[in-house]
Amino acid sequence: MESAKAPEPKGERAATGELPAASGLLGDASALWHELRGALHDQLQLAVLEAKLAGTSLATMVAAGVMVALLLVTAWLGLVGAGVLWLIGMGVAASIAMLMVVAASVVFALALCYLIRRQSRHLQFPATLRSLRPMPTPDRSS
Repeated sequence: MESAKAPEPKGERAATGELPAASGLLGDASALWHELRGALHDQLQLAVLEAKLAGTSLATMVAAGVMVALLLVTAWLGLVGAGVLWLIGMGVAASIAMLMVVAASVVFALALCYLIRRQSRHLQFPATLRSLRPMPTPDRSS
């Protein structure tokens, strides 16, 4: 008769290279799969919640930016109106005062357009593009 072997602990079985029973291995794989799915689900839920928060924050920022722009336009119009009234108070005819303020606004707008055009050159990465061009090879025909 064969002597009955005492069950070996899992650590000893792994050290000797023996595989656990198929049901134990499948059970462990199934448990691992469920844990991975749960962890992935939690991570995706967190990403979705943060995306919603980011979207809400972006919408709030855009709305606030539009309101700031409207307030600044209103302030500019107030300054223009005050300038017209000041010119009228100085004795300039109302129509001439209005034309002077409009002309000053157009000149200021043109100066800003010139500034934008000058700064746009930097958006094309000119130095980087020059550094990426191949060096011309010297002509050795002589």
